[in-house]
Amino acid sequence: MTQPVTARPFDMRLIQRGARLRRSPYFEATRRYGCRAYTVYNHMFLPSYYDDPVSEYWHLLEHVTLWDVSVERQVEITGPDAFRFTSLLTPRDLSRCRVGQGRYVLITAADGGIINDPVLMRLGENHFWLAVADSDVLLWAKGVALHAGMRVQIGEPDVSPLQVQGPKSKPVMQALFGDRVLDMPYYNFFEANLDGIPVVVTRTGWSGEVGYEVYLRDGSRGLELWERIMAAGAPYDIRPTGPSDIRRIEAGLLNYGADMTLENNPFEVGLDRLVELDKDVEFVGRDALKRIKGDGVKRKLVGVEIQAEPLDLNETVWPVRNAGGRIGAVTSAVYSPRLKRNIGYAMVPVDDARLGTALWVDAPLGRAKASVVAMPFVDPKKEIPKS
Repeated sequence: MTQPVTARPFDMRLIQRGARLRRSPYFEATRRYGCRAYTVYNHMFLPSYYDDPVSEYWHLLEHVTLWDVSVERQVEITGPDAFRFTSLLTPRDLSRCRVGQGRYVLITAADGGIINDPVLMRLGENHFWLAVADSDVLLWAKGVALHAGMRVQIGEPDVSPLQVQGPKSKPVMQALFGDRVLDMPYYNFFEANLDGIPVVVTRTGWSGEVGYEVYLRDGSRGLELWERIMAAGAPYDIRPTGPSDIRRIEAGLLNYGADMTLENNPFEVGLDRLVELDKDVEFVGRDALKRIKGDGVKRKLVGVEIQAEPLDLNETVWPVRNAGGRIGAVTSAVYSPRLKRNIGYAMVPVDDARLGTALWVDAPLGRAKASVVAMPFVDPKKEIPKS
């Protein structure tokens, strides 16, 4: 068994009162391995970091990391009408998603607002999982089903994902699951049994690096699965870390609740590719999204560079200004150690969204010059995670 690092455990009483917040099947392992901070996500504890976030960032880029992301709760949809009902929730055309494949999708409201941006997996012709970001998609889906008149069952299964991310993730996964992981296409998956531990293995992740997710299907086996992965990763210097905000911002990955909310539509945040208005089946928000596309949006989420001393990840939105006053807000920003500059996203009016537009940002260290730049900042064609 891989020996955990020695660290002072985080005092959970600082953020928890009572049993309302749930703990993952890997929670005790995260404490044993020295997690230093947690955040609350989907009513659960999400490990934030075990070491300095910059150190974890470099380890992700150079080696392999293990993340407890059980907070990606699954909304499971089954029943004779499951395909038709799941299609009703999203503007993405699911007819091209075969069993054994996944898709990045949006869940949209009647006014075109974004309710969530889950990873969808099709386990059967009428069997779907939605691995959701931080919002109550389960309740939304049950509400839609109440009036849809379709034969579906909707619930939250006993499924808890881990992410194995980094350039050395392939040999780690090969040691666990054999050669079939090596040529598995991006966003595909297979079901497996690891010495009696039932899992689903996907070629997905939130890092912009080569990576996989392992979805545990029996919460009582969490500590076993964790230690199996740590043992397989020991030759490759595997370390538990939190999700890397530095790397995901470099990759142009959006964080629901920060970079997009229910107040935003897909066209504002650059997710036009996930909206297929002419798909054969109806979906919630179609009329609104057609109208929004026709009229055009008034604001856009853009990439920005901020000229300031190295910035920590923002904990609030930062005002964005032009010569006329406040015009928008920075939603995510951080210093990139390898790019050696502060990068992030800002929601601004379309007239201020052109590349090269000069802006000002009210950052914690004072007002700073900024400019609109292209994003993603690294690997715009996503060749790294597909490799």
